[in-house]
Amino acid sequence: MITFTSTLPDDLMRLLTQKAKELKLPKNKLIERALEIYLDQINKAEYAKSYRSAENDPDILTIAEEGMADYFKQLKD
Repeated sequence: MITFTSTLPDDLMRLLTQKAKELKLPKNKLIERALEIYLDQINKAEYAKSYRSAENDPDILTIAEEGMADYFKQLKD
């Protein structure tokens, strides 16, 4: 485990303290969980963005179409 020290704006610290009390969690655990969720959302957004950019790539579309043709052929067999 690594120790990390940071500063927060007063209003954010008040919200953190309040929510930690409501959830009966230590502030560091709440921050840890919030950061995990946020980083996961960033990864999902990047993944979705890569799919959106792929939809305009003619080579990717050709590969996908060929793959679907093979898939349907396998279903028939």
